[in-house]
Amino acid sequence: MPITSSTAELSLAYNTQTDLSFRRGLQIRLAWTGDYSGPFSGMIAAPTLRAIRDFQARHGMKADGVISEVMLQKLIGLSDGVQADLGVEMVDDGITGARLAVPLKLVSDRGRTEVGNLWRAEDNRIEVETVRIAETGQTLGGLYATLSEPTAQRSVSDAQKADDWFTVAGSESGRHYFMRFAGSGSDLRGFSISYADAGASESEIRSFITVASNLFEPFAGEPDAPLVADNGANPFSAMLARRRSASEGEAARYAMAEQGDGSARSHLFELPRSRRGGSAAMEPAQGIAPQPGTPAFDMAGSGFVVADGWLLTNAHVVRGCRKVEVGENMPASEVRIDDGNDLALVHVASSLGKPLAISAAKPRLGEDILALGFPLRSILADSLNVTRGNVSSLLGLMNDPRYLQISAPVQPGNSGGPLVDLAGRVVGVVTAKLDAVAVADATGDIPQSINFAIRPDAVAAFLHKNDIEFRTADAKAALESVPDATARVKDAVYPVVCTD
Repeated sequence: MPITSSTAELSLAYNTQTDLSFRRGLQIRLAWTGDYSGPFSGMIAAPTLRAIRDFQARHGMKADGVISEVMLQKLIGLSDGVQADLGVEMVDDGITGARLAVPLKLVSDRGRTEVGNLWRAEDNRIEVETVRIAETGQTLGGLYATLSEPTAQRSVSDAQKADDWFTVAGSESGRHYFMRFAGSGSDLRGFSISYADAGASESEIRSFITVASNLFEPFAGEPDAPLVADNGANPFSAMLARRRSASEGEAARYAMAEQGDGSARSHLFELPRSRRGGSAAMEPAQGIAPQPGTPAFDMAGSGFVVADGWLLTNAHVVRGCRKVEVGENMPASEVRIDDGNDLALVHVASSLGKPLAISAAKPRLGEDILALGFPLRSILADSLNVTRGNVSSLLGLMNDPRYLQISAPVQPGNSGGPLVDLAGRVVGVVTAKLDAVAVADATGDIPQSINFAIRPDAVAAFLHKNDIEFRTADAKAALESVPDATARVKDAVYPVVCTD
């Protein structure tokens, strides 16, 4: 599909060719940069596209809504910077049973209050408080009616309500505030943020509020002990203005998703909604199928030349396709599939690049490797993408001997692309990435840089079985720089598209 800046076509491309975690992560990062304030639904529509274009325009890029590698790296750098400045981490509050984001570089845990737990800055300029109201007769609708009504001392600038949650924002006694509450029967849980016009950048605080509101999990766990709030008239009006003394309450418990590089910074992409048992899973690093009711759309992967007229790719890229195209309008005349090893051969009548040489030996543990392919076509720049990493393990998930574990980042569309060493030898076929959501659900932590490739011996066996005469790589070939190794193999790598 050609790249277009049409809102409808861009929305369709994002929602059908990228996975949900990518789309939610995009919205979260745009919220951190102050460009997006909507829900983190993962549905890319006009508000998210407007946020992308606003970000592009603010940073001197073409405001067409199409993500380039330059924009993506800029977005990641800026959003990570805001999180690092605030020290944002997800906190499990045992007192109320809620899970919420807290800017721990700005506030410290002051312990239990009469309704929840309090975090407050040393200079009192920012406070974060959890609240639980249980078995009082108070309803979510009644609480919203009270808090959304301005008083002589408290203004209300924004109030929104859904069936099971509401938010209220405004100012009181010279301070800004934001509240979010949710209800489950007679159990109401929420949090509030109060801050003055000083200290940390107000724009960063506003971004934090957007993220904290969307990531708030009111019923993540069971509270340590029942809490009953005052059921008197307007019990929360003084909550934002009163001064609280620090108490020796139970320390909060922190559930951090660390980056794994020794830093304290948290990664806030695709956080789990609850912790439930389950096994980790691998998900294909290919395009996402259209949702029911949406128009048909290309599923895309990658492939590389292994013999005259033949490309190798993953079985899951072409499985079920009535028509397969390679590169620019080169229809496949034959497809051979090995479901057991997730490999497929695609034949085209057109002239292709020079076949890549397959390594006769598996790579060494820790060896530098490059993953080449066409990830997120029609969303990222429509050109070959190269990422660098290492061989992390010579076995796959659950010690599967057919796979290698690699640290090179892969995205939807990388499936079937070659994994090469710095001599240009094919040492694997990119096939899958660990399902970060499943692992996070099972363990409470988000895995980083855990991806998989099919080992070269499995590739060679598949080619032999199909009588494909392929090149065997020179084991003594000299290693080169990343640009030189890339230049050696790039002309043999093509996008592979399921068109019907």
